[in-house]
Amino acid sequence: MMKRLLSIPQRRFFSSSFQHAPVTLFSEDETLTRESARLWATQELKPVVRAMDDAAQLLPSILSGLFQNGFMGMEIDPSHNGSGLSFTSACLVVEEIARIDPSVAILVDIQNTLTNNAVRFWGSPALQEKWLPRLATDTVSAFCLSEANSGSDAFAMQTTAQRNSDGSYVLNGTKMWISNAEHAGVFLVFANADPSKGYKGITAFVVDSQTEGITVGKPENKLGLRASSTCPLILDHVQVTANDVLGDVGMGYKYCINILNEGRIGIAAQQIGIAKGCFDITLPYLQERKQFGTPIFDFQAMQHQVAMAATEIYAAETMTYNACRLKEAGLPFVKEACMAKLYSSQVAEKTASKCIEWLGGIGFTKDLLVEN
Repeated sequence: MMKRLLSIPQRRFFSSSFQHAPVTLFSEDETLTRESARLWATQELKPVVRAMDDAAQLLPSILSGLFQNGFMGMEIDPSHNGSGLSFTSACLVVEEIARIDPSVAILVDIQNTLTNNAVRFWGSPALQEKWLPRLATDTVSAFCLSEANSGSDAFAMQTTAQRNSDGSYVLNGTKMWISNAEHAGVFLVFANADPSKGYKGITAFVVDSQTEGITVGKPENKLGLRASSTCPLILDHVQVTANDVLGDVGMGYKYCINILNEGRIGIAAQQIGIAKGCFDITLPYLQERKQFGTPIFDFQAMQHQVAMAATEIYAAETMTYNACRLKEAGLPFVKEACMAKLYSSQVAEKTASKCIEWLGGIGFTKDLLVEN
């Protein structure tokens, strides 16, 4: 009986004719895009990170470099001067830039996963023709949702859009903590066009930054992400036309929910980049720094910690790019996007904190950029 069992050909249970590509296996275009972003971030961005952080200012040369390399219009169609690449490509660019400077990654993330896509998905042909070429080539955008009394409860906003008899609107209110505000040439503003309907009156408007009545306030003096401008936006009787409405009146809350679901994946990509950036700085130090005649990295207790951090980064990466693929396949992805954002944020904080500990005294200084 035993001989008969041994003579039966062993079936290869681990293989089948139906195969799925790993979620971390990227296409040729995606790989080249990632490499391009890594090269630019290393050669152009890295040398000026400390100076921008100290000055709390984004250099014009960095901003122009983002546009010149096509990083600001990743999914915009080439017919509108965009790169015409995938959502995954956009997230890979965000990750690679965050690996060097999260302040710049925020700008790229908001542009690609929020405002660009909102205009692509729901903008009228006229809005798309007007703004997509500019968003891809020279115009920074800002996503204007939060207010002083409507942060997490975003739909409690007080900003109003009063409709005139000719169909135009007058916007009044103050938005708070608006990323990119200092550099933005266009604002995606959410305002309530019919407060009697509650959140179902919320409408989205695409507003040129040069419109009379718009004032960008003083940038916040932040603990981190200092090169990313975060400012209040005051709207004082700002006149906009019916053509500036994004999609349908009263549908702004749905657009907001949908686009922020995608934005969560972009945030997860930022966090992966932050964690990897800390690793990039710390691991060489651990291999060079010696104590008791031995590189710190060679102590087993240290290796256990590094292995755990590397495992968590990989898990976050897998979750994030799985969410990307679900989104691109048109499948439900909201749960996975939320999970990826949550876990990646925890991993980024934990990895950064651990790296500061591993670096010892120098980790408490600004010499190596880990604190950034």
